[in-house]
Amino acid sequence: MTERSFNLVVPLAHEATAMRTTETTRRRAERSGAVSPLSDRPGDVDSTMDAVGPGIRTSTTVTRTTTTRTTRSARVPSADWNAQDDFTFTELVEAYLDCRRTKRNSASALTFEANLERNLRHLYDDLVGGSYAPGRSICFVVTRPKPREVWAADFRDRIVHHLLYNRIGPRFERSFIADSCACIVGRGTLYAAQRLESKIRSITQNWSRPAHYLKCDLANFFVSIDKTILRELLARKISEPWWMALAETVLFHDPRENFDLRGDRSLIAMVPPHKRLMNQPAHLGLPIGNLSSQFFANVYLDVLDQRAKHVIGARHYIRYVDDFLFLHESTDWLNAALRDVDAFLPATLGVRLNPRKTILQPVSRGVDFVGQVIKPWSRSTRRRTANEGMRRVAAAPDTDVYVLANSYFGLLRQAPSSHHDRAQLANVIRDRGHAVSHALTKTFRGGSI
Repeated sequence: MTERSFNLVVPLAHEATAMRTTETTRRRAERSGAVSPLSDRPGDVDSTMDAVGPGIRTSTTVTRTTTTRTTRSARVPSADWNAQDDFTFTELVEAYLDCRRTKRNSASALTFEANLERNLRHLYDDLVGGSYAPGRSICFVVTRPKPREVWAADFRDRIVHHLLYNRIGPRFERSFIADSCACIVGRGTLYAAQRLESKIRSITQNWSRPAHYLKCDLANFFVSIDKTILRELLARKISEPWWMALAETVLFHDPRENFDLRGDRSLIAMVPPHKRLMNQPAHLGLPIGNLSSQFFANVYLDVLDQRAKHVIGARHYIRYVDDFLFLHESTDWLNAALRDVDAFLPATLGVRLNPRKTILQPVSRGVDFVGQVIKPWSRSTRRRTANEGMRRVAAAPDTDVYVLANSYFGLLRQAPSSHHDRAQLANVIRDRGHAVSHALTKTFRGGSI
């Protein structure tokens, strides 16, 4: 199969031109295997520079923020090892395209794109040569739905996260159970809500029989992840030395060594000390906000999923990040499952259940999961979420109403029993001077349809 090479061009962020691809020789295709075409990827890449070919180093250095070395760096390849046998420039370009999909207008993304080919080439050389080290992170605090510390990696490092995920992600996800949700393509909140609803209908025979659910939550999950345990889990399926070294570099990088604190600094005090990455020992905790952390979390908790299905024997089980739920007709069975999980998690993964968020009750009272509430013959958006949406739309600046309102319409539409919530939101939007579609599914700019 032939491979497409890319003529990358430096963009103005507001003027995108179509990507031009040309057929090239089979040499790199034979080395890297089949490469998916980029024509069905959204977006494009623009340039004012000639492409830098393989093996060519430019004399101009990359402009980016100061970086520091991580506690563990990628292994330097030996003299008889050829990195290009495992890693190609094409993979790096595809990782870049994935990364920029939602980050193109960020400051670090624009800086990287200003000298796109040169920066990609230098990043490729650093990775192949074993000199890559993550750079400066940005730390800030979000307050909704609760105060939380977020760490955002530099755009250059985000490309590496996508590169790593694109290569090793599929091999792990193939072994994940179908009830493992979050941060997996096609398995978001809507998938989780629909799958749980189908499980409830199954165990209750369409609400004609009683059943109970056990809902659990892990306490301080992301800051409690043990990197040494996670490293062993990764090593089970990453046999290539170069890719394992890159995974270790990303995993053991400590963003606290070099970061920029953004936003209102007083908000830091709102984050409970036991939930802050700043207060954890070096071997514990992953930064919330990176693709790598989300993927690593799924690898970590796959151990729990496998035990739930194959040791505890749960027929009806589902997990979304660190929230998981068992369904059964017997409360005794659910209590036994709770005791098993409560003993297994600290001994095996070093994490613990949050007793304040452990719930055991009949499903007929309603099951609140991933922002939706499932009750007999209905699935609706959580009341707190709907009220927050109306409050934010009512208080938003005029320039933000259109985007914000349509976002909440999209969220509410995921629940079948959402007509009343959408009608209330529509009333708020009309009061702001915007028109709403007859089906209550979207709004329009300036009140005109």
